[in-house]
Amino acid sequence: MLTLDIESLAYGGDAIARLEDGRTAFVRGGCPGDTVLAEMVEERDRFVRARVVEVLSASPDRVSAPCPYFGVCGGCSWQHVAYSAQLDAKRRALVDALERIGHVNDADSLVGDIVPSPLEYGYRNKIELVVDGSSGRPRLGYHKAASDEIVEVQECLLLPKRLVKAPKALGGALRFIAGEQDLCMARVAIRAAANTREVEIGLWTEPGPFPRQTAARTLGKAVAASSIVRVLVKGPIKERKVTGVEVLAGNGFWRERLLGTTLTVSAPSFFQVNTRAAEKLVALALNVLAPDGTDRVLDLYAGAGTFTLPLAEVAGEVVSLEAAGSAIRDLRRNLDDAGVWADVIGGDAARELAGLGRFDLALVDPPRAGIAPEALAALAGTGASTIAYVSCDPATLARDAVGLAGLGYQLDSATPVDLFPQSFHVETVARFRRAPA
Repeated sequence: MLTLDIESLAYGGDAIARLEDGRTAFVRGGCPGDTVLAEMVEERDRFVRARVVEVLSASPDRVSAPCPYFGVCGGCSWQHVAYSAQLDAKRRALVDALERIGHVNDADSLVGDIVPSPLEYGYRNKIELVVDGSSGRPRLGYHKAASDEIVEVQECLLLPKRLVKAPKALGGALRFIAGEQDLCMARVAIRAAANTREVEIGLWTEPGPFPRQTAARTLGKAVAASSIVRVLVKGPIKERKVTGVEVLAGNGFWRERLLGTTLTVSAPSFFQVNTRAAEKLVALALNVLAPDGTDRVLDLYAGAGTFTLPLAEVAGEVVSLEAAGSAIRDLRRNLDDAGVWADVIGGDAARELAGLGRFDLALVDPPRAGIAPEALAALAGTGASTIAYVSCDPATLARDAVGLAGLGYQLDSATPVDLFPQSFHVETVARFRRAPA
């Protein structure tokens, strides 16, 4: 056993302490200011991993985690940490990544105050539950931390209060639907709009026979949903491709209102999971770009239109580029419904950018992996004077900051936005400006 003084929180969910020999200890369940008794679970030459067994002296920032699955479920690893301390840790993680990976010497002065989430719990408009069929009857839950093992859950405090118990209701419904057959189901998604209050249940399954009518009827009784869909997927888990969507009941899509505009989102399409904080994110990104009504603006990785629609209302011309077919269809429908115009182009970012000409401004909202080098070069080739980079991972943002610096762009501001309370994740809106020739 180790007696450790917890110093800080690490991006990734663990807390940090130091061993007497100078090695770093990554401690699950620690809170900065704690003194804990910890069990070592992994030892390496330069670091160890441990978990808290007993809190000997509690930090002023340690709070009681309200979730009954905390410490077992792999999500929400910071529920035991006061929200103000979570926010401080997220800002520090961004500064640290920009300094270590991005080689930004003045990172602390460039990073602004973090924008908090309006809600600390009940903020998510989407959760995805993993289906465990190992016992012969489907159970719904989340993965344990760093494990493929699944923890069955009866509730999730990240959902709006009216749906906190939905996992229990859906689990029971799926067991009834399955009977003795294998539904070949990978996960169940619940989308719960904050502003329209629409609810969609998405069943992600392999193609094949499926009890559609029974599923629609039983799930409809379990949860009052405006839409129930079956998303057909093929391939290995990490490379699964959507091959189709079947509407089992309702309208077959989900709608949420963002800054007064209603967006329609199909089950496979991405949408920011925290509606209230996403509104702050969009406003911040538009403020970073500050279009004057004459600008030609690029929206790269446009999705269903989270940024495209508000940009189309204030820019001279907007060109949106997106690779996912479902998101492209959603985006075009959302533009039509809103009565605004943007040129929507589908395809690979690097390939398509080469033929789009010059832009005055660019907004990019890439996946967690960041922007591929060839796409980064193509982005710089547009000549945009300002790039608003919306990032969901400080490390890939910092890496791309190095790439953009080599292409003539300098980071001059970064504002963290907390879309994911109780976890280590943080969103960032960064501004890059093209250096004078």
